[in-house]
Amino acid sequence: MFSQTDEDAPVLHVEDYEFAIRIRGLVNRFGDTLVHDGLDLDVKRGEILGIVGGSGTGKSVMMRSIIGLQTPEAGEIEVFGSTLDTISDEREGRELRRRWGVMFQGGALFSTLTVAENIQVPIREYYPRMDNKFMDEIAAYKVAMVGLPADAAPKFPAELSGGMVKRAGLARALALDPALLFLDEPTAGLDPIGAAKFDRLIRELADTMRLTVFLITHDLDSLYATCDRVAVLAEKKVIAIGTIDELLATEHEWIQDYFNGPRGRAAANGNQTATPHGAKTV
Repeated sequence: MFSQTDEDAPVLHVEDYEFAIRIRGLVNRFGDTLVHDGLDLDVKRGEILGIVGGSGTGKSVMMRSIIGLQTPEAGEIEVFGSTLDTISDEREGRELRRRWGVMFQGGALFSTLTVAENIQVPIREYYPRMDNKFMDEIAAYKVAMVGLPADAAPKFPAELSGGMVKRAGLARALALDPALLFLDEPTAGLDPIGAAKFDRLIRELADTMRLTVFLITHDLDSLYATCDRVAVLAEKKVIAIGTIDELLATEHEWIQDYFNGPRGRAAANGNQTATPHGAKTV
């Protein structure tokens, strides 16, 4: 949908990379509190990777480090082969940032902007000379893409239900047709039916758009329904990563408590009646 102009940096060909994200030796500290200590992680291009861990393990901090909102104390982060803090060409840095979209907790919409105007925020930043009519058409397309009715576009966030706000936040994250999508607790606060519908939407969009998805969640149903692999944060590092079956084979106490507790067993049982993709062992 978006084409290169003479002012753009050379187009980033994400298909050239096996990994969308590579993290080595990440250290994050807030005062005397050490959050990450030598954390390593690889996210394969085209997969949906779930990120789980107890409260305070730094799931959101890791995401913020990847997208440049948190400056780590040490370590290296590559996104599609590039490290933001070593890019000297501002246009190249903008091109890299343009290739990801972020949905923060709660949608994080601007309350004084309509849904359409919220979706247009990143478009205006990267394509300030785009025709307003074309921008409206893109916003309408994104609204439909995430399953919102057309009449949601001129509404303000306060006029929407919680589930609609989530979808509007997702539409804004997808505004620039990213290759990499970050989702921070996307189903938090939704009822089970709404959460299941959102899970299916994420899986469908990922498959259709060939997205790589970095999904932070506490929702075990989401892990079973959407994720190809799951990374577990504990002890200030990624202590395990793999399919759910592979994680269940480990003896780590937190992993066993998480996946074999009452909610984990219920999610696993519910997954037996899921769609073909969801029903596969992930």
